[in-house]
Amino acid sequence: MRHKKCFRNNQQNRLSGLVSCVWIYALIYWIAIESKKEATRKKAETPMLFDEVKECKTDYIALPVVSSENRKYIPMDYLSKDIIAGNKLFMIPEATLYHFGILTSNVHMAWTRAVCGRLKSDYSYSNTVVYNNFPWPAPTEGQKAKIEKTAQAILDARALYPDSSLADLYDELTMPPELRRAHQQNDKAVMEAYGFTKDTEAYKSESACVAELMKMYQVLAENK
Repeated sequence: MRHKKCFRNNQQNRLSGLVSCVWIYALIYWIAIESKKEATRKKAETPMLFDEVKECKTDYIALPVVSSENRKYIPMDYLSKDIIAGNKLFMIPEATLYHFGILTSNVHMAWTRAVCGRLKSDYSYSNTVVYNNFPWPAPTEGQKAKIEKTAQAILDARALYPDSSLADLYDELTMPPELRRAHQQNDKAVMEAYGFTKDTEAYKSESACVAELMKMYQVLAENK
């Protein structure tokens, strides 16, 4: 996930005198004005504004729409509301470390691999099919606190490698050992919240895990 700087609307007066900004505004204007779509041509009047405002008012989870099938975990991130997401990311607002821990776990990944679409063979995440239908656990306060702790440990492990992108960190061949251990601890905490203990098939097998999740989904669907 790459971070790029952008200018907010309330900065446009201060920035209008910068040569680089004027050049960018002019380029956007001509691209918009030559569009075949009337709505796009209309937006040429305000080249300094975002076409779409994708700004969360709370901290959020940013989850890539497409991710390599070779990754054990989709490299999602837990971001500050001050960071504006790009158009290739799903945003989950009002997210907590608990939500981050669940979604970055092997349980959620098992569900994703089973029900997500594919772009070629890569994961194509869907907010409707994957996220909205995902059955969440009903943890105790102690289990929830443990997941929050292991989720933070994942972020702390990433922070040890500030010069590495998430793509680098989540390459299965080069994933740092600290990050892999943090994920393994988070996986255990999440499975415990689902009741998937070491003596259960769902703990030992991804297919059995998915089968249990499907049973949970069926109950939720019947109770709607």
